[in-house]
Amino acid sequence: MSKKKPGKDGIVFSTDPSFSFEEQAEQISTLNKSQQQLRIRLDTKHRGGKAVTLVEGFAGTESDLEDLGKKLKQFCGTGGAVKDGLIIVQGDNREKVLQWLVKNGYSKSHKY
Repeated sequence: MSKKKPGKDGIVFSTDPSFSFEEQAEQISTLNKSQQQLRIRLDTKHRGGKAVTLVEGFAGTESDLEDLGKKLKQFCGTGGAVKDGLIIVQGDNREKVLQWLVKNGYSKSHKY
C-alpha cells in the first residue's frame, strides 16, 4: 500500500473529474530592505530555559529568508534555523542582529 502525501492545500483525493492537482505558483516578490518591517525579540519558551533571538515579519521568498538567516547566523557566530517564516538565532543576540540589519539597509523603525 502506497502512502499519499497531501498537497499544499491538504488535498489528497478529489471526486471532481475536472480537478487539476497542479501547483498554483504564487509570485511572491521580496520587499525592498528599507520597506521590511522586521521585529526582533528574545524567546525562551519550550527551549529548556535557553534563550534564542527571533526575527519575524520578513516579507518575501523562502530563499531570500534562508539567505538572510544564514547571514545573521554567520555575523553572530552562532547556530540557528529558519522555520515557519521565523529566523531563529541561538542566544541573546538582539543587539548584534539589530546592528547587522541597520548596517545592511534595513529600517530601524521597530524595536524589540
